[in-house]
Amino acid sequence: MAWILERLLYTEEKVNPFNYAGRALVYLGIVVWGWYFIQLDFVRDADALGGSFMHRINLVFHEFGHAIFMPFGWFITVIGGSLWQLLIPLLLAGTFLWKKNPFGAVVCTWWMGQSFMDLAPYIDDALIQQMQLLGGGTGSDSPGKHDWNQILGEYNMLERHREFATLADNAGTMLMLVAFAWGAVLLWRQFRNLDRI
Repeated sequence: MAWILERLLYTEEKVNPFNYAGRALVYLGIVVWGWYFIQLDFVRDADALGGSFMHRINLVFHEFGHAIFMPFGWFITVIGGSLWQLLIPLLLAGTFLWKKNPFGAVVCTWWMGQSFMDLAPYIDDALIQQMQLLGGGTGSDSPGKHDWNQILGEYNMLERHREFATLADNAGTMLMLVAFAWGAVLLWRQFRNLDRI
């Protein structure tokens, strides 16, 4: 436990003021941008989430996830896109912590939260399948192409699409709030160790 806490709150003995200023700017950016995402409603504002810069980043990992998990069977291939989209920021956060860079892990925690939010409109669309898919058309135009329609349909849970979408959106909000708090604590600790020479 002490090892984990030490990694989560690691602070250099002397913090370079330029590095600190950069971290403070990044922190301000993720708080402002994160608050924007938190305020969005995944039903009403699905286009805003889907049209964001972060959606394009998440989409690359989402599609790559289908290919990575293809050897593991149909279900893992289908859910693999969403899974990989969430695992990439988690793996990067772990790497940053291992390298004693908790601020990098804060940014990745924020990204993972945004990635959960990014999935919420897609999950919510599982029943009606009206969302524009990558290859053009909608899920209703191309049966079997909508990941979450297949996932929830396989287990007869399509009517619970809103519940699962809300869960993803709430998980994203919680992760962003954790990133905000964690980042603030780190910046305070680093401020106290600023190299003022």
